[in-house]
Amino acid sequence: MSTLHLRPYLAADEAATIELWRRTWQQAYPQIDFAARVDWWRERWRSELVPNAAIVVAEQDGVLTGFVTIDGEGYLDQLVVDPDHWGSDAARLLVDEAKRLSPSGVTLLVNKDNSRAIRFYERNGFAHAGEDVNPTSGRPVLKMAWRP
Repeated sequence: MSTLHLRPYLAADEAATIELWRRTWQQAYPQIDFAARVDWWRERWRSELVPNAAIVVAEQDGVLTGFVTIDGEGYLDQLVVDPDHWGSDAARLLVDEAKRLSPSGVTLLVNKDNSRAIRFYERNGFAHAGEDVNPTSGRPVLKMAWRP
């Protein structure tokens, strides 16, 4: 039986994490062309997330299956899990790692129409903490927070 393990992000993971981001978001929102957003995302990944967040990847049999980003303020910007691994332990393990890295609390924004993600966060101890609008997409989002 293959096992999932977590490890710190390496620069060599960049192409795999960017492709995983594209594929996962494309599955979640098929009406949006995420391939057209890859250059924007690569720039954001390199200039905002990699320098400012701890990034942990999930790997199974040498294949990257997910990642989480958590910054020094406890903000979880990205939790991405390969759609082929939805329903596995990968997302829970990555969120648990974000909580370990930010023991005083974790906050995040989730699209209000992403009921699957909202249910996942609720099951993992996050509470609703208000509403907002995503500054990048303009989509309505829920603020969610976990406190120890």
